[in-house]
Amino acid sequence: MDYELLYIIDTAVEEEPRKELIERYSALIAQHGGKVEKVEEWGKRRLAYLVDDKPEGYYVLTYFSADPAFPKEMERNMQIDDKVMRYLITRVEHKRSNVKPRSQRPAPLAAPAEAPAMAAEIVPDEE
Repeated sequence: MDYELLYIIDTAVEEEPRKELIERYSALIAQHGGKVEKVEEWGKRRLAYLVDDKPEGYYVLTYFSADPAFPKEMERNMQIDDKVMRYLITRVEHKRSNVKPRSQRPAPLAAPAEAPAMAAEIVPDEE
C-alpha cells in the first residue's frame, strides 16, 4: 500500500538533529519492509493555530509504501517523540484513468460544415 506521511517538527530543533530525525523515520520505514519513495522538506511554515504555544513548525512530507500494519507502528513512534508536534498518515489510492493512450483513440471526426442559421418566424397572435 502507498502512504503519505506529513509531520511537523518543532522549530527549536537545530538543523543537524532535524536531519537525523528525518533520516531516522525513513530508516524506520525501511526496517519494517517499506520503501521510501520521496521525502520533501517544505521547511519552516506558519501554523494555522498555536501548537504548544508555537506559531511555526518545520514541515516534512514523505511518500512511502509499506505493509498495511506499519502505519500504527509509525504513529506510535511519532506520538512519543517530543520533537514531532503533529503528524498525519494518509493512504494514497491510485485511480485508474479511463482515458486511452493516443495510439488507441479513434480518429477525431471532421468538423461539420457551417450550418446555416435558422431564422425563427414571429407570427403575431390573432384574436
